[in-house]
Amino acid sequence: MHKYMRAIGFSNYTDRKKIKELLTDTVMNSDKRAYTLNQEGIMLGEFCKNFADNMGVAVCGEFDEEDKFIYDYYFPYLTGSGITTTEDVSVERHAAKDSYAGICDDMKVGISLIFYLRNMITYVKAQATGKLPIRGTTLTLSGLSVSGSIMMAIKKDERQKEIVQRKSKARNKLLDAARRGSEEAIETLTLEDMDTYSIISSRIQKEDIFSIVDTYFMPYGVECDQYSVLGEIVAMKLTTNQVTGEEIYILTICCNELTFDVCINIIDLFGEPQVGRRFKGVVWLQGFINFPEEI
Repeated sequence: MHKYMRAIGFSNYTDRKKIKELLTDTVMNSDKRAYTLNQEGIMLGEFCKNFADNMGVAVCGEFDEEDKFIYDYYFPYLTGSGITTTEDVSVERHAAKDSYAGICDDMKVGISLIFYLRNMITYVKAQATGKLPIRGTTLTLSGLSVSGSIMMAIKKDERQKEIVQRKSKARNKLLDAARRGSEEAIETLTLEDMDTYSIISSRIQKEDIFSIVDTYFMPYGVECDQYSVLGEIVAMKLTTNQVTGEEIYILTICCNELTFDVCINIIDLFGEPQVGRRFKGVVWLQGFINFPEEI
């Protein structure tokens, strides 16, 4: 069983028989189907079915010479809302199967974001027809979580919020200049990091770490598309899996100035989520590349 199936309400689907029945239902009664030929001339297929609001299961595989679908793998998904970033994205195929990982260098995070590509059929089609690279793409991120907790927000007045936003904009400008090779910007950023380390080292003696750190976005474990995140909840809703009846929270969080949706089973969330509070947990990051309409 895929570890993150419980995030979309299938916590009791732990044996192969139930999973096989679910995948058969997904293929036979799919809400969305997509097909394309890859560069080797093999017909790939993807069948998606929603079992709750904006979340469901995708079954991927290929068709043989007799047009019979051969199942390869499946994964749960959450369709995110809005645009997370407009930065350029590069894509690489996984070694073990015909799935893909995306990489995005967003200055606001400070690291290369690696995510599981949701719409691989569209990408493979563009690759096979020689349309890559494509300009004008955007990225919508989403996350699935099986372990999370709710934390109170750090109280700030309007003046403090303005100062934070101003510092963030100034830092992003410096990061952009550093990426272009500015030695002055690199030196300034280094000095700022040293000052920040000194301030935190002093405050940590008397304060809790989560009263100092407002949000964070850090790699988690050995799998490159899993992250430990702490972000402010800016919107939320409760939905129900149509098959199991399990309740799932869809939380829109702002983390390091990136806004994306996270879904988590109500039984895996510790605390009561509310707008303004913070979500802390581990997420499996997925990404949907929004290609221009002509692709």
